[in-house]
Amino acid sequence: MMHSATAPSQVPITRTTATRACVRVFRKLPFPKFVKPQRIMSTSSPLSTKSTSSLRNEETGRAAHTIGENDAVIIVDHGSRRQESNVMLNEFVAMFKARTGYQIVEPAHMELAKPSIRDAFELCVKKGATRVVVSPFFLFPGRHWQQDIPALVADASKEHSGISYVITAPLGLHELLVDVMNDRIKHCLSHVAGDADECSVCIGTGKCQLYQA
Repeated sequence: MMHSATAPSQVPITRTTATRACVRVFRKLPFPKFVKPQRIMSTSSPLSTKSTSSLRNEETGRAAHTIGENDAVIIVDHGSRRQESNVMLNEFVAMFKARTGYQIVEPAHMELAKPSIRDAFELCVKKGATRVVVSPFFLFPGRHWQQDIPALVADASKEHSGISYVITAPLGLHELLVDVMNDRIKHCLSHVAGDADECSVCIGTGKCQLYQA
C-alpha cells in the first residue's frame, strides 16, 4: 500500500509524453555558467599568432586573448609505459599545431616517459618563448592538476629567469566534447555494422565489436 499523499497517475506513459516531460524538466535545470565556452573565432582556419594577442569577443565585448608570437604551448598528459599512448600525444600536438598555427607547441609527460615538463619548458625557451602556457591534457581537475603539474612547472621555471608561465584548466565540461564523444559513438557503430574501418584508437586491437552475453 502506498502512503504518499499523491496517487500515481493512471494515464499510460507513451514515448512522446515521456520525451516531452524530460524536455520540460531539462529546460528548468540551470546550466552552469562556467561550462559555456566563448567562441572567439572560427576553427576552420589557423588562429592568429600576431604579437597583438587579443581579439574582441563579439558576444561579451571583452578582449579575448590568444597566443602571441613570443608564447609557447606545452600540452601535458600523464605519461604511460605503453609507447603507443605516448606517441598518440605527439600526434595530437602535431594536429593542434597545424590547426591553430601556433609556432611553438611541445608535448610533455608528467611522469613515466620523455619528454618531461622540464625538457619541454627548456625547449620552448630555446625557441624564443618568453611566456609558456601549460595546458593539461586531462579530462577533469584532480590532484595532478592541483598539485603535481604546478609543482613540476614551478621547478622547471627556476632555471629560466624572466620567463612567465600560466597553467590552464583541463578540458572539463566543454560543450565541444559532446561532439567528440558523439563522433566516436557513430564511428564505432559504423564499424560494428561493417561500414567503417577501426578508428585510430582501436586500430589493430579488435576491441571495437558487438558483444553479447
